[in-house]
Amino acid sequence: MVIGAFILLAGVIWYFLGDRLRWIGHLPGDINIERENFKFYFPVATLILLNLLIFIIIRVWNWISNS
Repeated sequence: MVIGAFILLAGVIWYFLGDRLRWIGHLPGDINIERENFKFYFPVATLILLNLLIFIIIRVWNWISNS
């Protein structure tokens, strides 16, 4: 239920702030290759940033819950 609530919250944020969050997925380091009949996109930098954010949130959550 917590994961579902998080996904719902992310969707609501994306819906209302989508025009201000255009930089997500277009960071330097994201791989984007476009050819005539081929398109490849791999958001390396965005995934690293998201992973770091989730790691910090989990560390803070554990620090608060263990105190």
